[in-house]
Amino acid sequence: MKVTVVGAGAVGASCAEYIAIKDFASEVVLLDIKEGYAEGKAMDLMQTASLNGFDTKITGSTNDYSKTANSDIAVITSGIPRKPGMTREELIGINAGIVKSVVASLVEHSPNAIIIVVSNPMDTMTYLAHKTTDIPKNRIIGMGGALDSARFKYRLAEALEAPISDVDGMVIGGHSDKGMVPLTRLATRNSVPVSEFITEERLEQVSADTKVGGATLTKLLGTSAWYAPGAAVSGLVQAIACDQKKIFPCSTYLEGEYGLNDICIGVPVVLGKNGIEKVVEITLSDAEKAKLAESAEGVKKTNGLLEL
Repeated sequence: MKVTVVGAGAVGASCAEYIAIKDFASEVVLLDIKEGYAEGKAMDLMQTASLNGFDTKITGSTNDYSKTANSDIAVITSGIPRKPGMTREELIGINAGIVKSVVASLVEHSPNAIIIVVSNPMDTMTYLAHKTTDIPKNRIIGMGGALDSARFKYRLAEALEAPISDVDGMVIGGHSDKGMVPLTRLATRNSVPVSEFITEERLEQVSADTKVGGATLTKLLGTSAWYAPGAAVSGLVQAIACDQKKIFPCSTYLEGEYGLNDICIGVPVVLGKNGIEKVVEITLSDAEKAKLAESAEGVKKTNGLLEL
């Protein structure tokens, strides 16, 4: 199992670290355009191998895509990160060109790879990957929903004053501050609806805090977060590499599911060795359907800025 991570910045390096620590991949290739940067990150990570007990080989490459040849899974974190006050959508002009070039280079050397898109605006970058390649839709996956759901569960556990292992919940919709749809109605604590424990008002606050989870961290850190995004990616990669058939909300190309067409947006999917093995259509309330439709309109508006 060979995994490539394009972009050796904070998010990319965290992806490589978490994938290596889980020890399911034989090799992780870290690639960056900055001279020596990926090689340095790879060497630093390899020097943790004996301490962290993994045998995954991590190699670095300065823009040499031949080193990524025959990758089973490729993760794209390339592009500029958000700065305080920026929306994900404002990154589109620069990041679209970068992602388009990266996808083409990856496909040239690994035509059968499953692509995971992390670069923002993530739903639109996932759509771009679909529209500029002949890769089957099951092999192009946007990461956002997995991260948003992790942030939702963090906020739920905080509100419930419960261990996070007791909490389950999911965020669908676009990976944007306005587009996320935290499914508070379906969130549970050890199978019991969270509405049994906290008020509707508190749940609304959880939802609002979840939606600005990335912006909150960007304001605190001065740049985008990296630990949780890296962990979210590693969860998706492991589900695919180990054929786990796990359900994650991911940005996927829809053709009628949830009443949506010609769009990549976050919905629950089953992940296995073929990438997206199934789109799971859950029954939404009228209010949830309306929020998802509104989110889709926002994503389509951003997609319209692409020069396809």
